[in-house]
Amino acid sequence: MIYRSIVSHFIKNYDKTNDPVVRRSYGYLGGIIGIIINLCIFLIEFCIGLLVNSIAVTADAFHNLSDVASSIVTLLGFKIASKPADHEHPFGHGRYEYIASIIVSFIIIIVGIEFIKSSFSRIIHPEPIKFSIITFILVLISIPLKIYLSIFNRNIGKDINSSTLKASSQDAFNDVVILSGVALSLLAAKFIKYPIDGYIGFIVAIFITLSGLSLTKETLNPLLGEAPDTELVNSIKNEILSYDNISGVHDLIIHNYGPGRCMASLHAEVPSNISITKIHEIIDLAEKEISAKLNIFLVIHMDPINIDDSEIISLKTEVQKIINNYSYIKSMHDFRVVGEGDHKNLIFDIVLDSSKKIDNNFNNDLRNKLNNDIKKLNPFYESIITIDRDYTCI
Repeated sequence: MIYRSIVSHFIKNYDKTNDPVVRRSYGYLGGIIGIIINLCIFLIEFCIGLLVNSIAVTADAFHNLSDVASSIVTLLGFKIASKPADHEHPFGHGRYEYIASIIVSFIIIIVGIEFIKSSFSRIIHPEPIKFSIITFILVLISIPLKIYLSIFNRNIGKDINSSTLKASSQDAFNDVVILSGVALSLLAAKFIKYPIDGYIGFIVAIFITLSGLSLTKETLNPLLGEAPDTELVNSIKNEILSYDNISGVHDLIIHNYGPGRCMASLHAEVPSNISITKIHEIIDLAEKEISAKLNIFLVIHMDPINIDDSEIISLKTEVQKIINNYSYIKSMHDFRVVGEGDHKNLIFDIVLDSSKKIDNNFNNDLRNKLNNDIKKLNPFYESIITIDRDYTCI
């Protein structure tokens, strides 16, 4: 495979993609390959555009020049993102990679808007295009180059989980479609007298602009706090539940500080009848081992639960049956019983489905409904309910 041959030749220890140094090398290689290919295509198309007086060809030429600038920004983004943590940024500078993606998207949008204007002007004032087989062939040469660049960046993006390079891959694939339109424009000039160059150039410009807008949205999501990766969430839960005396997990929150830089916190349910020292040893070991295995910074809070009181277990089972009647309640945790005799307070937390629109009125109404249901078990029971959101959205 050509991709693997290039990677193994230029990157030492290329298979250790979790290593920050190796990951940075992947980013540099993707940026350099992008600069070389896009610069070659720009020079070809710019010369062709001048020779045949085609706005469509010239538009895509400058799109490729913007891709050169984008690749440079990508290189700088990986460079700055690799800076170690400091006093002002204790979790490092990984989010600079996202900022680099935003800059790339803005460059694409600006180029697209400018050529929307140029193409519209060409539609209003059409000019003839000179066709030659040489120029047509040169445009066709650009297509496989873009296909290769798309595949190359997609593989790197997948290997190192880089949203920047994944977006660059999609952008290169869009260019394949755009170049096909440019080739169609040249071919049409040979057989159609009516100048459609401006219309195809307009379509090319729209593709450029939409590509930039799409890239902006994808890049803003992690900066705004998008839901964490489902695979990572499941891996954390499965890993923590594999340790002795940990029976449940809740309140899992994952913060993204850049690719490969995640901090996670969670509550682990542990038996209340085991010594704090023993539980602390288990929790401490889990934090260290899971952090190393999943390449995250994990903090675990332990929640003791009663597992040998028959009354509490029975009440929890009954309340769980009530909870199951509400499809938008995902789970219940931290169940406790306070009081003596018939007069008891049932204290617990519930987690609602992330797709449910929640406000204070909804929360109060839900608490009242649950409290009424619980009073059917015993009219002297009172429920104290904390309503949590699911921050993993799965």
